[in-house]
Amino acid sequence: MTAKTYDLRPGYTISRVIRGGWQLAGGHGPIDRTQAVDDLIAAYDAGLTTFDCADIYTGVEELIGDFRVKLADKRGVDAATKVKVHTKMVPDLDVLPRISKAYVAGIVEQSLKRLRVERLNLVQFHWWDYAFAGYLDAFGWLNELRQEGKIQNVGGTNFDMPRVKQVLEAGIPLASMQVQYSVLDNRPEHGFADLAAANGITLLCYGSVAGGFLSDRWLSVPEPEMPLENRSLVKYKLIIDDFGGWDLFQDLLRTLKSVGDRHGADIATIASAYMLEQPVVGAVIVGARNQAHALANAKIMDIALTETDRAAIAAVLSRRSGPDGDIYTLERDRHGRHGSIMHYNLNAGRH
Repeated sequence: MTAKTYDLRPGYTISRVIRGGWQLAGGHGPIDRTQAVDDLIAAYDAGLTTFDCADIYTGVEELIGDFRVKLADKRGVDAATKVKVHTKMVPDLDVLPRISKAYVAGIVEQSLKRLRVERLNLVQFHWWDYAFAGYLDAFGWLNELRQEGKIQNVGGTNFDMPRVKQVLEAGIPLASMQVQYSVLDNRPEHGFADLAAANGITLLCYGSVAGGFLSDRWLSVPEPEMPLENRSLVKYKLIIDDFGGWDLFQDLLRTLKSVGDRHGADIATIASAYMLEQPVVGAVIVGARNQAHALANAKIMDIALTETDRAAIAAVLSRRSGPDGDIYTLERDRHGRHGSIMHYNLNAGRH
């Protein structure tokens, strides 16, 4: 492992900053597909050789497929082979009671076709509601597809400790777990990271900049009132509330700004670099709207925090009051503050 790459599995290396694909789904504004492909090439050139997408991100798997073809044309076939694409399989809530092997295989075939590949590098499986027990069967079917060569690695998204133990006991090798993990949201430290370390599971972190809250933009800004401009900001504002409120959040931003000034970096870069130092964290997943963002994101891999930096950040984090619980537990309560804003049937009509 070097500072810029991480061996997720023997012979399977990823960049420590993964280019997220959710912003390319159009929910953040119209997408110029030609420009988006060029921006992905710029991300690759900057050292971000691993890309994250999902079956529920409208048009993103197809766009990454186009990117791979254009990259091979512009940079050569060898460049295209260095690209790793991690996709997610997110069955709709309505499908969970009747999920089948054919459904799982169909999603995988769809992703293969969209991405224009013969084998998926990593499928990250998400399950909305543990009241339906089919997630173990689904993991088993994904593992069968891995054994058949359709999938290289099987991982999960947002599974908690009891369910990960079940999956491991069923003999399914989990390469990774994608989790929400940031200086604001440390729920993986409530036992999950230890479980992952003991079983060779790498954490891939989303939310490391809390939807943009962990940035210079929010430094010395009064607390915003609800409703905020998009669901992502609402989601992470709730995490800030649980963390300890707006005043403590501002203390954290000031500390991150001070650290960043010493390194010539902004708040978001320091917040993400800090996460790369945490145990069993392989990579952070970041969004980018343009080539400039891609270049800024690449700087995350260049930051080497000092003991003084870590101590300053830890001093603020020691005053936190939350959030509490296991991975994604707050979001699974569909009647609670966190769960009530989630969208659950994102695949309906798309397959």
